[in-house]
Amino acid sequence: MGEQEALRTFGTGENFHVKDYLGSHAVVRDGEEGFVFRVWAPNAQAVQVIGDFTDWKERPLELIRNEGGVWEGFSTLPQEGNLYKYLVTRASGHQVEKIDPFASYHEARPGTATFIRKEQERKWKDGLWMGRRKRFGFKQRPVNIYEVHANSWKNKPDGQPMTFKELTEELIPYLVEMNYTHVEFMPLMAHPLGMSWGYQLMSYFAFEHTYGTPEDFQEFVEACHLNNIGVLVDWVPGHFTQNDDALAYYDGTPTFEYEDHDRAHNYRWGALNFDIGKNQVQSFLISSALYWIEHFHIDGIRVDAVSNMLYLDYDDGPWKPNKDGGNRNYEGYYFLQKLNAVVKKFHPDVMMIAEESTAATPITQSIADGGLGFDYKWNMGWMNDILKFYESDPIYRQYDFNLVTFSFMYAFNENFVLPFSHDEVVHGKKSLMHKMWGDRYNQFAGLRNLYTYQICHPGKKLLFMGSEYGQFLEWKFNHELEWSNLEDQMNAKMRHFTADLNQFYKDHKALWQIDDSYAGIEIIDADNKAESVLSFIRQNDKGEFLVCVFNMVPVERKNFTIGLPQAGIYEEILNTELEVYGGVWKETNPQTRTQPGKWKDYDHTLSFTLPALGASVWKIKRRLKK
Repeated sequence: MGEQEALRTFGTGENFHVKDYLGSHAVVRDGEEGFVFRVWAPNAQAVQVIGDFTDWKERPLELIRNEGGVWEGFSTLPQEGNLYKYLVTRASGHQVEKIDPFASYHEARPGTATFIRKEQERKWKDGLWMGRRKRFGFKQRPVNIYEVHANSWKNKPDGQPMTFKELTEELIPYLVEMNYTHVEFMPLMAHPLGMSWGYQLMSYFAFEHTYGTPEDFQEFVEACHLNNIGVLVDWVPGHFTQNDDALAYYDGTPTFEYEDHDRAHNYRWGALNFDIGKNQVQSFLISSALYWIEHFHIDGIRVDAVSNMLYLDYDDGPWKPNKDGGNRNYEGYYFLQKLNAVVKKFHPDVMMIAEESTAATPITQSIADGGLGFDYKWNMGWMNDILKFYESDPIYRQYDFNLVTFSFMYAFNENFVLPFSHDEVVHGKKSLMHKMWGDRYNQFAGLRNLYTYQICHPGKKLLFMGSEYGQFLEWKFNHELEWSNLEDQMNAKMRHFTADLNQFYKDHKALWQIDDSYAGIEIIDADNKAESVLSFIRQNDKGEFLVCVFNMVPVERKNFTIGLPQAGIYEEILNTELEVYGGVWKETNPQTRTQPGKWKDYDHTLSFTLPALGASVWKIKRRLKK
C-alpha cells in the first residue's frame, strides 16, 4: 500500500495494518539510508523527534504536518538501538514528551522512550501447527486454557520475574505435563504500572519490556506450537491509561478519547475510553489486534471489558442516553462487529473471545443476525452460580440446587467458555481452594468435584494458575505462586488429579465435539435435590457417550441408581475419590451390568456406589440388546 493510500485509509477507518505506515521505519531516500518518523497529532502546533541521536532536546528533528493530521520527517542520524520520543507542542502551546503510539518496544519502566528497531520477518517453524489450525479450527476441538499472569507465575532465584526466554524453558514443559491445550496471558502490551496487571495499557503494539523482547515472545509461541499448545492473549480496546506521556490527549485535544468529558473518562477504572466511533481509532485498534495475530502467531484474543464498550451507563460516572433514549453505545457495538469481521476475514481460524457480563446483547451470534460475531463469551453467570453453590454448607445445597442446574436452560444461548479466572481469586474473594466448604480434606474433595463438573459441562474451559494444585492463598500480582504448597502431599495429589482430568478431557470427544448444542448433552436427572445428585450424558457425533454423576454432599451413597438409554456393561473411568488423587477409595467401582427396569423415561438402570462429595464418570464397555 502506497503512502497516500495508507494515509487515506487510516482516515476512513480501513487501514488495518497502519503500523506499516505510522511509527518509525527504516527507508532509503535519495540514496541515503535513514529512518522516517510519522505520528498522528492533528491539532498539534508542532511535533519534533527527540532522542539520543538528537542529544534529546538539543537538536530535535522537526516534523511536517500533512493533510491527514500526520506529522512526518526523515533523518539519517538514528541507528538501531537508539531511543526516541515525540515532543508535541499542543494547541495550547504547552510542550509534552509523548510515546510513539506505534512503537513495538519501549525502554524499561518507568521510562517510555521507544527503541529504534528494524523489524525482521521471522522464519517460523510452526507450519504444521498453523496448517492444522487452519484445517480443523477450534470449535469441534478440545479447548482447555491455563490462564497466566506472566509477572507472577514463577520468579527467578533473585526474585525478579521471568522473561519469556525463561518461561519457554519453565512454563511450556509444565503446560505439557499438565495436559492443557492452550495458555492465555493477561495483557502483554506495554503498561506503566504492574499493579494494573496489564489492563491499563499505554502502548498497543509494544511488547512489555519486563517480559523480555518481542523476539523472546515469538520464540515462546513457536515453542508452544511445536508442543501442540495454543497461545491466547488478553487485549483491552475499550480504555487506556491516562498517563500524560502516553496516548492521553495526545495533541492537547481529544485525539484517541471521546470529546465528551464524561464519555472520555472511565471513572470506575481511572482510565480514558477510546472514541471507538472515530475512524482513525478504529484503524489503530484493529491494526493492533492483527499485529499481535500476525507478528506473534497467537491463536486467539480475549477482548477485555466488552460491557464497558457496549453500554453508556456501565461506568460509575454521569452518562447521556443515545439518540434513541437508550443506554446502547452504538459506536462500541458497530466497532466490535467490525473488529470481528476484519479478524475473521484475514484469520478465520483465530479465536475471538469476549469477557462480557450481561445478557442484553448477543455476543457470539453472527453479525448478519445482529450479534457481535465473537467465537466465545465467558459464562460469568455459570461461574458466579457454581462458586456460590460450592461455597455453601452441604446441609443447604438441596435448597439451592438450581444454582447447579440453571445453566442448562441457557447453555447454548451463546458459545461459552467456562472461566475460573484471576478475577475470582483476588481482592478478598479467596482462592478457589479456600472457597470450598469444610475441613482440608473436604475442601480438596470439593475442588476435585468442581473441576470435574467444569470439564463435563458443555463449553470450553479456563482455569487460573495456582488453582490446578489448590493454592490456599489468594493470588498476588507481585509475588510468584506458592509453589512450596506442592511439598504438601494433598496439594501434590491435587495437581496430579488436574493433570489426569485434563488428559481425560482431551481423550474423550464426547466432552468437546458437540459442546454448542443440546445434541451433545442429555440430562438424566436434574431433580434430585434431596440427595443433591446431578447426572447427565455427554455424547459425540457418533453416539458414543459418557455418563457423568455428581454427588454434591459428603455422604457416600451405596447402591445408587440412575436410568440409562442403553443396556450394557459399564465401567467407571473416572472417580474423584481415589487415594492417588487425595481421596479414600483404593480402586474404582467394578464393571457393572445394567438391569431392566423403568426409571423416569429410561428402560435400563445402573446401580453403583457414589463417592461422598465425589464425581463418577462411566463409559459403556459392551452394549447389550436388553
